[in-house]
Amino acid sequence: MNVLVTGGTGNLGRAVVKRLRAVDIEPRVLSRRQGPGLITGDLRSGAGLAEALDGIDTVLHLATGYRNDLDITRALLDAARARAGAAPRIVYISIVGVDAIPLGYYRGKLAAERAIEGSGLPFALLRATQFHTLIEQIFHTQRALPVLLAPPFSAQPIAAGEVAERLVELVHTGATGRAADIGGPEVRTAAEFGRLYQEAHSGRRTVRTLSIPGATVRAFRAGHNLVPGTPYGRQTFAEFLAAR
Repeated sequence: MNVLVTGGTGNLGRAVVKRLRAVDIEPRVLSRRQGPGLITGDLRSGAGLAEALDGIDTVLHLATGYRNDLDITRALLDAARARAGAAPRIVYISIVGVDAIPLGYYRGKLAAERAIEGSGLPFALLRATQFHTLIEQIFHTQRALPVLLAPPFSAQPIAAGEVAERLVELVHTGATGRAADIGGPEVRTAAEFGRLYQEAHSGRRTVRTLSIPGATVRAFRAGHNLVPGTPYGRQTFAEFLAAR
């Protein structure tokens, strides 16, 4: 099986590449840089995409443009459709709640989902909850503050390695369409995650929950970022912190 990974040098991408290699798949990793194991190409301009896609069966599309996910996804889809021979399958990672939480970044992910669904190419979509690293970063950026501030909603973080595991399963099974959403093993308030962060770093600061108005926070408080039912993830946030 010939696999191309976009975004293969990021947090999730590195975990996916490692997982693919563990099951004897040596992927091509698309990057604007040059280096061992990389194939040079640019999703923004489309340069190098034809060469990167040559002979590829499956594309794991993990790259994010932050403000232009739709643009880079369209460039990939155009190059894939223009390729001679059988079209590759696109496996795309998205986020739980992109259709219900009015964040600009989420709107871009949703637009990219719809572009893939309407592309005429075979595809699989997977939505996951936020990674442990994002929750950690929320509190790490406040390291100079006298208190630790938490947003007023709950989260269900998941390990990037577990998302990688599920993505590689989708590659192997050849599944198409939208897969079941996946989330971490526990739902806690952001304040509870803040206290776990404090414990892991032997901190003594008070954790305070912010009062934030607006439609985005209301959507998070309504639980649109959560996955009901039996969780997919196994590693808790405290276990993630302990392993850092």
